[in-house]
Amino acid sequence: MAFTMSRRHVLRAGLALGATVMAPGARACEFFASNLRVTHPWTRVTPADAPFAVVCMKIDQVTASDRLIGVETPVATGAQIGGISTPPGLNLLIERGQDFTLNEEGLHLRLLGLTQPLLLGRSYPMRLVFEKSGVLHVELSVDYEAQG
Repeated sequence: MAFTMSRRHVLRAGLALGATVMAPGARACEFFASNLRVTHPWTRVTPADAPFAVVCMKIDQVTASDRLIGVETPVATGAQIGGISTPPGLNLLIERGQDFTLNEEGLHLRLLGLTQPLLLGRSYPMRLVFEKSGVLHVELSVDYEAQG
């Protein structure tokens, strides 16, 4: 039995192959420490004179209590926890079994002393320092325009 390929089949195969080569790879947005998972750390675009950037992310799959005690990134000189009734500083208790989301409306992470504007579509390295789990390397994505 002979197999013949029409020009249409060849063109479809070529387009399919080209589409897979040109498509960007999926960006990793889950980061695992020894006892928890951080999902999709993101922020908004910031202007050059922004005093801070709000970072949002989900923390879940917490198998042992820990504390977020530090944040290091080349795009900011410091960080603190922000939100309603939070003391200044960075000391976030993460209880075993607790799942929570740091978001713009409530509890969030605030990057202070921005060293550059954060640009749409860019990712910046960030290290989350936990008391027991140590350092977790994540990518901070700039996914949304600034709020108007």
